Amino acid sequence: MNTNNLVNETSPYLLQHAHNPVEWYPWSEEALHRAVQEDKPILVSIGYAACHWCHVMEKESFEDKATATFMNDHFINIKIDREERPDLDHIYMNAVQVMTGSGGWPLNVFLTPGKKPFYGGTYYPPFPAYNRPSWMQVLQTVADAFQNKRQDIESQSEDLTYHLLKSQESGITRPGTTGFLKLNSSEIEKTFQNIMQTADTEWGGFGNAPKFLQTFTISFLFRYYHFTGVRAALDQALLSLNCMIRGGIYDQLEGGISRYSTDREWLVPHFEKMLYDNALFISTLTEAYQITGEKLYADTVRKTFDFLLGKMLSSENGFCSAIDADSEGEEGKYYIWSKKEVDEALGEESNLFCKYYNVTSDGNWEGNNILHILKPAGIFAASHQIDIHHFENLLYCWQSKLYTIRERRKLPHMDDKIILGWNALMNTACSKAYAALGDEQYRKLAIKNMDFLMNVFCGNKNCSEMFHTYKSKQPRYPAFLDDYAFLIQALIHLQEITGNQDYLQTAKSLAEYVETNFSDNEHRFFFYTHSNQKDVIVRTKEVYDGATPSGNSIMAWNLYYLSTVFDINKWKKRSIEMVEAIQSMAIKYPASFGMWACCMTDHFYGINELAVVGDNYKKVTTSVLKHYIPNKVIQSSAGNNIGFPLLSNRFKDRSTLIYRCREYSCQKPIENANEFIQLIEKEREDKKGKAQ
Repeated sequence: MNTNNLVNETSPYLLQHAHNPVEWYPWSEEALHRAVQEDKPILVSIGYAACHWCHVMEKESFEDKATATFMNDHFINIKIDREERPDLDHIYMNAVQVMTGSGGWPLNVFLTPGKKPFYGGTYYPPFPAYNRPSWMQVLQTVADAFQNKRQDIESQSEDLTYHLLKSQESGITRPGTTGFLKLNSSEIEKTFQNIMQTADTEWGGFGNAPKFLQTFTISFLFRYYHFTGVRAALDQALLSLNCMIRGGIYDQLEGGISRYSTDREWLVPHFEKMLYDNALFISTLTEAYQITGEKLYADTVRKTFDFLLGKMLSSENGFCSAIDADSEGEEGKYYIWSKKEVDEALGEESNLFCKYYNVTSDGNWEGNNILHILKPAGIFAASHQIDIHHFENLLYCWQSKLYTIRERRKLPHMDDKIILGWNALMNTACSKAYAALGDEQYRKLAIKNMDFLMNVFCGNKNCSEMFHTYKSKQPRYPAFLDDYAFLIQALIHLQEITGNQDYLQTAKSLAEYVETNFSDNEHRFFFYTHSNQKDVIVRTKEVYDGATPSGNSIMAWNLYYLSTVFDINKWKKRSIEMVEAIQSMAIKYPASFGMWACCMTDHFYGINELAVVGDNYKKVTTSVLKHYIPNKVIQSSAGNNIGFPLLSNRFKDRSTLIYRCREYSCQKPIENANEFIQLIEKEREDKKGKAQ
């Protein structure tokens, strides 16, 4: 079988296209030079391995010989895995959104030989449909325009590139120089009110279909409830999680959550499972468990971990990127059930199973059934006069039987490349799961995964230069801001659950590297790409919190934390300036700035600087971490640690003490963790009373 220039790549997505008749190139000097030499427009087609519509367009157009011949004759064709090169994806996605008002994948954008965009869109069918032209019509129109309207195209591409450069500053205000955040409680309340204006108070979540997880928005609601006692915030946050957990978006048999729901009720997901979604989902579930103590959230954390460990953890202790939505060419085929299949598998017990999971002969999606739950297990069991413990045992048996049958089906494709930033998000989830649940396996997993990351992604001796992806024993591409930001955050959380201060030293070293090589000193934010990277037309600054938090919002959190640990005032000042510059946007549009809103709230209510020192520090720290204290910096040690202000001169013989400080002004130390938590809670309740 003939191959193209993608055959030597490691990306599963690029390798999927290696046998297309299109003469695809990876993004490379060779391809870019050829475009200049032959004076041809560049077609950049961007997608990812788990993308359903990417597969559709490949089958319909990129495998068609006549279409491929036209593409090869008139364009230099470049395929990009958006997960390998998110920097290029950000630039060209922004361009298409400016041109068309929408975006998505597959992303198809046409560039001048100088790499500047002038036309683009997303999926195009092989024949005119859905109010879209056919792919061949698009190709012919663009090729004709490039030949006959070249001056217009060059002018349009220059204007668009200039717009991309300038639009990065939209909504960002210049911070003050006081080093203090100018914010009041009414602005925090306004942020909450703006979230609730978009809240679905019947099915949970925010906005209309398609519905995404929006875990940062839920985390803000948890904070708002914690600081103000407004029950509506907690109710909406828990409703959102509960409906996701019971919905089709959550895999009822195996665990793990899909990327988004196509409907309001969380019934029909886009079936791909992404590592980052599951990591962020776990982190939010741990907060729900810390606040409520409800078994549902702990059980869902464990079930999601079981899925990740069974399906997405590599033999080297790195987590793979994604599992495809499709199998055997059909979306969701691996996950759905006919009633006949359920009846044959469960026999007489099928009737009760079908009532609980809403399985019918007609089905709820294309004649088949996506398992979902309308009534919680306790309510359902009671309505059928079944003991809840017996019912839970039944559920386990039913799920095991169906899972065994499902495993005989053709598995969806796995994108087994390992991405540094997404693994760091997963590492943070491991640390948070250990903190909330106290399960030792999550702490051990976090340590093993971090050892793996620091071993294979290092680009120099001191591990300040990092790589972005790892596949087939090959690390590739310089790490981006998100990779560094998420890794620093993971190191901070791992230090919290281990007491190993070496993790903080590594985090500090990485933060210094980011400061030196990614800074936009004029606006105090950080560029997405390293200053040495020369193959992009614009160095973007990503500030929106999307499917993952922006690297800038996480860096604002990181810098504040590390400034407290190491007494680096310039980092604290920069963190505050970053939050201040974005706060007006975060208040108005919190759904797009959820992590910023969390940072803003933590700053407003003040940071608890906690130190646990003494022989029994591990047990005491574990007791403290079980509780929901979002606005904290915490370190622990067996004795004095002069290198860290919070730990220095704290040790008292035959005692393990908890110190609580603010701005290095400390209260009287406490020996008992429960007494300490009661003190924190009393202060919080007193503040709520005064506010009301």
